[in-house]
Amino acid sequence: MSSTVPTQTATAAHPEPAPHTAHHLSAGKFARHFAEMVVAMAVGMVALHPVWTFVLDALGAAELMRNPYTGALIMATNMTVAMSAWMKVRGHRWRPIAEMGAAMYLPFLVLFVPFALGLVDEGALLLWGHVLMLPAMAAAMLLRPHEYASC
Repeated sequence: MSSTVPTQTATAAHPEPAPHTAHHLSAGKFARHFAEMVVAMAVGMVALHPVWTFVLDALGAAELMRNPYTGALIMATNMTVAMSAWMKVRGHRWRPIAEMGAAMYLPFLVLFVPFALGLVDEGALLLWGHVLMLPAMAAAMLLRPHEYASC
């Protein structure tokens, strides 16, 4: 004896779900999220710079803002703090937030070598540090596309 099991077929009212759509990273969502993080970084630079200036002046360490190494790291910190806060608001986990934070510092750390060797000047250090953050951020996003699919 054989038994028949009824099968369900897709209908216009109940189409079959497309494979992998739940975590599909659209270019629009990726670009919007990327732009939101860049805006948050800019806000962090503008908003936190006076805080650092005030605190370092009060501590007698104002020269840290003018030093190319510490100045670049302070700027990266300002961007990271604001961007991390925005990512947390958007519901990201701490690991991707830390990875994105690393993307803020890595370009400067890499550029410190040619700067120390006199191959680039302070202007190039700051310019290229900021420019290289963008592909570093994109790489961090592409490392975990599922993290950015639902944002």
